[in-house]
Amino acid sequence: MRKTALCLASLLAAAVFLVGPVLQDTASAAQKNIIQVSAAISLKDALADLKKMYARKAPNVEIQFNLASSGMLQKQIEEGAPVDLFISAGKKQMDDLSAKGLIAADTRSDLLGNELVLVVSKEKKGTIRTFADLADKAQSMSIGQPETVPAGKYGKETLSYLKLWDKVEKKIMFAKDVRQVLAYVESGNVDAGLVYRSDAREMKSGTVAAIAPKGSHSPILYPMAAVTASKNKAETGRFMEFLKSKAAAKVFASHGFVPLAGKRK
Repeated sequence: MRKTALCLASLLAAAVFLVGPVLQDTASAAQKNIIQVSAAISLKDALADLKKMYARKAPNVEIQFNLASSGMLQKQIEEGAPVDLFISAGKKQMDDLSAKGLIAADTRSDLLGNELVLVVSKEKKGTIRTFADLADKAQSMSIGQPETVPAGKYGKETLSYLKLWDKVEKKIMFAKDVRQVLAYVESGNVDAGLVYRSDAREMKSGTVAAIAPKGSHSPILYPMAAVTASKNKAETGRFMEFLKSKAAAKVFASHGFVPLAGKRK
């Protein structure tokens, strides 16, 4: 009996030893303020760096990102998804949410700008050098769905401005977001694509052939705003101020974005 009691005591002590750290970690996580951020997927790499930076600045805060096309994120917010902060790659998506009272208008600001570029696969490097070459030197190309992907909208505007849309429309493989466009080009599934300059920096094999001419598309703006239904407005506001800081601007610039210092809309 004595041996049995000792064994049980030892097992209990081991269990406490093993479970203790887990309980501590769980308690630590529970104590953190969580900010749910829905952001355009083109921001993926920059936000990953900024998350690490903010963790050092505010260790009691956990930033959780939901990354997708701006149109998809807009729909999720309209359907009641738990979101504190929305960062869109297009003005339209933010305008639509604003019209429905789903964002806090007084928190809205233009965070970033960007450029639209023509990227080509490694097989077509040197063959497709300009937008005009898409008409006769590209067998296929890709842009985001213009209805839901801001980069796709800008792409269609550019191709229409250059009088190329009617010539290339049948060649287009529409994508769910800019990262999918980039994947199509890098894999050789299409000869060319239109993406943001910030995305093009992530290419491993393709290359940037040309930049969309000035005036060929609507201004590329990344507005951000707190979501009206946010239950963590104070902490969300502090994170937004961080995103507009000089330190954050340097990170965004290193990823190919144009910081706008949170110019108020």
